Amino acid sequence: MGWRSIRAALLDRPVPAAATVMAVIAVSSYAVAHFPRSILAFMLFQASILLLYFSRTAPWLKAALAALTLGLLMPILGTINGYYLEVAIQVGIFVALALGLNIVVGLAGLLDLGYVAFYAVGAYTWAVFGSIQPTRFMSEGWLRWFPLGPEWFFVFLFLGVLTGATTGILLGLPVLRLRGDYLAVVTLGFGEVIRVLANNLDKPINITNGPKGITPIERPPLFFRPILNAVGLDAPPATLYPLYFYFLVLLIVGVVILVNRRLENSHIGRAWEAIREDELAAQAMGVPLVRMKLLAFASGASFAGIMGVLFSAKQIFINPESFTFLESIGVLSMIILGGMGSIPGAILGATLVTVLNLQVLKGLSLWLNELRNAGVTILGYNLADLPTQLEPAKYERMIFGIILILMVILRPQGIIPSRRRTRELRDR
Repeated sequence: MGWRSIRAALLDRPVPAAATVMAVIAVSSYAVAHFPRSILAFMLFQASILLLYFSRTAPWLKAALAALTLGLLMPILGTINGYYLEVAIQVGIFVALALGLNIVVGLAGLLDLGYVAFYAVGAYTWAVFGSIQPTRFMSEGWLRWFPLGPEWFFVFLFLGVLTGATTGILLGLPVLRLRGDYLAVVTLGFGEVIRVLANNLDKPINITNGPKGITPIERPPLFFRPILNAVGLDAPPATLYPLYFYFLVLLIVGVVILVNRRLENSHIGRAWEAIREDELAAQAMGVPLVRMKLLAFASGASFAGIMGVLFSAKQIFINPESFTFLESIGVLSMIILGGMGSIPGAILGATLVTVLNLQVLKGLSLWLNELRNAGVTILGYNLADLPTQLEPAKYERMIFGIILILMVILRPQGIIPSRRRTRELRDR
């Protein structure tokens, strides 16, 4: 009985599919709860969410199981092992970033290699004004307003959208006539300009505090804590904040997915796809190139801006090294892996790359170090003599490169391609 027969029996029929998915979710949750340090158990739990997406179950049941898994089981498992909740938050942040870049690259066909610049702009927007940094460059008359209180965080979430969109428009204006490699080079330079500015704007006026970074950065207020006190469920901030940021990231990702879906199915999304296929033909059909390109840059940058604000509040500390060129390449690899122009593909690609980076490679490195410290011998070779340079976590970029090369050769449309992209490659 081959894989196709097993898949047809378990996932393509509604009743067996629902039973299979619920069984996998239950088994994986039980495994994580009883083996909280097991990476394999947590990866099985993550795979159950992917299995739920591919299963042919009723939409209402699929939505209910997704809400149960992400809204209840994941926070519970995160309290058992806080590292799992950190992985989930990082996955959510990169999902939003991948969806933003997917608009620019996947839908509009504008190769942007400086996407991390918008992420940095959003992060510094809150970091500068939500910390003691204004005391270093503002006059005494303004200092009575700063640093801003934690409640201003929610205002700056919306300001992050505006500053990200504005920065995207500023980038889009000078590159409207560029295509392909030339556009990629200019956007790459823009990303580096933002990073260098953040690194050097500590003189003559100290705005960003240069390479030292900004800390501490205010976190949002725990406005729900009185309610928890009333029902006797209070917990220290160290426990509440990871759950707080998890649900906040989950909410923002849900809004981003909804906005992406609405844009993709609108006349704006069709205009972006027309520009991606052939700019001259799109212009001849009445598509306003300038407006649509600027809208693509602004939309993608706004998602990065809001996640930058959240990232700075979560980390409490940021510096220019958090926003390097490799971060842009990492987000680009997510949408190439998942499928350019595909919303589920961008989500899957961001999840796989983040899990590979934070869990698989680091887990393999920790396991290898344990074997080395224990002096385990394999095939006559003592692992204590193994050089430290051979840790898997140090070869993250090389592994990403190998994955991208294999994807381009074996499956250029990505893991979950968009329907249009699948038809294009099949016709070729």
